[in-house]
Amino acid sequence: MDRRQFIKVTAATGATATLAGCGNPELQLARFIPEEELTPGLAVWKPSICPVCPAGCGIQVRVMEGEAEVVRNGQPGLLKMGLARKLEGNPVHPVSQGKLCVRGQAAIQITYHPDRITQPLKRSGERGFGQYKPVTWEAAMGELKSQLDRIAALGDQKSLAFLTRPLAGQRQTLVSQFLSGFGAPVPVEFEFFGEDVLRQANARSFGYRRLPTIDLARSRYVIAFGADFLGTWNSPVSQSAGYGEMRQGHPGQRAKFVQVEPRMSQTGANADEWVPVKPGTEGVLALGIAHVIVKSGLKPASAAGRAGALIEGWSSGLAAYEPAAVEKLTGVKPERLERLAREFASNGPAVALIGGAPLAVSNGMFHALAVNALNALVGSVGQPGGVNFTPRSALSADVPASSRIDKFAADILGGAIAPKVLLLNDANPVFGTPAVWRVKEALAKIPYVVSFGHFLDETSMLADLILPDHSFLESWVDHNPESGTTIAVASVAPPVMRPLHSTRAMPDVLLELGRTLTIPIAALKAQTYEDMLKAGFSALPAPKPKSADEPAVDVWTVAQQQGGWWGEGMAKAAPAAASNAKTVTFVEPQFDGDANTYPYHFLPYASQTMLDGSIAHLPWLQEMPDALSTAMWSSWIDINPKTAAMLGIAQGDMVEVLSAHGKLRSPAVISPGIAPDVIGMPVGQGHISFTRFASGRGANPIGILGPVTETETGTLAWAATRVRISKVDGAGGLILFSKLAEGSFEHEHDHHR
Repeated sequence: MDRRQFIKVTAATGATATLAGCGNPELQLARFIPEEELTPGLAVWKPSICPVCPAGCGIQVRVMEGEAEVVRNGQPGLLKMGLARKLEGNPVHPVSQGKLCVRGQAAIQITYHPDRITQPLKRSGERGFGQYKPVTWEAAMGELKSQLDRIAALGDQKSLAFLTRPLAGQRQTLVSQFLSGFGAPVPVEFEFFGEDVLRQANARSFGYRRLPTIDLARSRYVIAFGADFLGTWNSPVSQSAGYGEMRQGHPGQRAKFVQVEPRMSQTGANADEWVPVKPGTEGVLALGIAHVIVKSGLKPASAAGRAGALIEGWSSGLAAYEPAAVEKLTGVKPERLERLAREFASNGPAVALIGGAPLAVSNGMFHALAVNALNALVGSVGQPGGVNFTPRSALSADVPASSRIDKFAADILGGAIAPKVLLLNDANPVFGTPAVWRVKEALAKIPYVVSFGHFLDETSMLADLILPDHSFLESWVDHNPESGTTIAVASVAPPVMRPLHSTRAMPDVLLELGRTLTIPIAALKAQTYEDMLKAGFSALPAPKPKSADEPAVDVWTVAQQQGGWWGEGMAKAAPAAASNAKTVTFVEPQFDGDANTYPYHFLPYASQTMLDGSIAHLPWLQEMPDALSTAMWSSWIDINPKTAAMLGIAQGDMVEVLSAHGKLRSPAVISPGIAPDVIGMPVGQGHISFTRFASGRGANPIGILGPVTETETGTLAWAATRVRISKVDGAGGLILFSKLAEGSFEHEHDHHR
């Protein structure tokens, strides 16, 4: 099936066409007997949870009878069954509130993707070349069991490793129980745009090791430092709903929004005022605002309490951050700084938020603590219109301990550890880590790798055995949202449709392994993941009846029906006591690369459509134009017009970006919304192997990043690399929707199709 056929069919029906409809009459498909009673023409809406980002939005799935191409016991065929046709936001879910972003809408294509792995596979050729042969589930499970039994018999349980994207809900609990019960180390978690800096800063400032919930709906003044909260940061659907209420829900009163960043994001394009600053100085501007507020007598310094005490010089009025000094570091004029400070202090409730690039430099913790102190100064913490923290249900927990992928790789390459078996779950660090970390080389040294992935990507290509997971629409799913609502939420939903293929849910695979190992894992009590979820949710407090005559409510039944449990009456947990009272002051950020050789700051950023590249295989997202550049099916480099003119670069020219660790080529997009000394590039493209829709398309900016880390947390400082840039020969390959709409580039666009 080519791309046009796939998009046409999925847009119309939400399902893939059969092989017979793709011009392959020589393939005879069996017709399997329907597995369920169906009512033709009747649509049913079922709850589920969006999987594409950590926000955990509740969704509704429109399910109708249809005929699908499936794989049963290795044989392709046709089956009449209930099929998911459309995804929408769940109107009763506290996070999504009936809304859903475009990425969530496109998630339906995960289930119906033509390149999805449909049955267990065993490597048949050289590792990394994608050569596999089908095997039965019985044979695959037997092989994995023998590998785990072997290392257990040697007393070498610590040689089992589990590499995963960050998990939430009972999946997180299950993986922890499996590993600890087996005797293996904690999981290795990988997420390129991780938020550990902000979590740790919030723990130090406020006692909550969590991401914040920003009450935008009731705020009258918002300053965002780098956080693309309407596009890609934290809980964008919830935040967009709050922003809409802030802007339109108060007749006669228009709140003001200021965005501080060196490259204009989609969120910044919506701001009343956009303030460019030098990379790595955002916290200086925040403390400059605090200095003016205190010095002008608008708020006393003592109002900041615990958060202010973490900033060196806070109690004496922050003399080091007077407007003239701030201008030298940030580039923001004193008169502008003083105006912003007076507006912020005088238009409460006001709130400041920070995320993204300011936290991805070597001094990121300073910036986070500075913004936290500014919020505390104006009294916005724990108040309407300010910064809040989502209460936790009994099924929630702060993010548990895990290992970092860079340390894991370095320990393997250095001989400190020698994993013998690796279980890989929904993570692609070979694509998503700097080449200098040598992650692929490290993982290749592990003798036996098992992937639970849906698709062959750069990391799962190293697998010896693939045990494909169900899609989220075919599975029991659950999630404990970390932010996005002011009430405790534990989301859960049963499968909305039967599995299309011979796949199995990863949690059920772990539970079966735990029972059947020669030395069973006693901590795993449940027979199935459904049983585990039922036991957890049944222990939650039941909603109070609305009247004395109303019968008692079964928590588990209600949770399945509405898509989760939420506790409107739950009291918020008290903040933890201060554990790290060390004060911070501004230290110049460290950037990889000499400024004379590499004169430009390199700023990779989350793609509005593909985030970190983990959903680049979905064609609807490849086809969707970028909100600012209108580029599609391609990658590009953002360059300021003055910089471009100086270097002789025009729109669409092919340019080369060179760091101390590598180079890439991509077409130029000339943008006035980026500082002259900054070069920007969206993350997401540049996959070597990730289905027909993403492989060999564009370039990957992550590969050329330097190994700079944030000083306090050790996380990757992905905004701390310097580069040089030059025009090179070659066709640019830039596809802009704005040009297509004018009738230009048609030949080039058809070529890319």
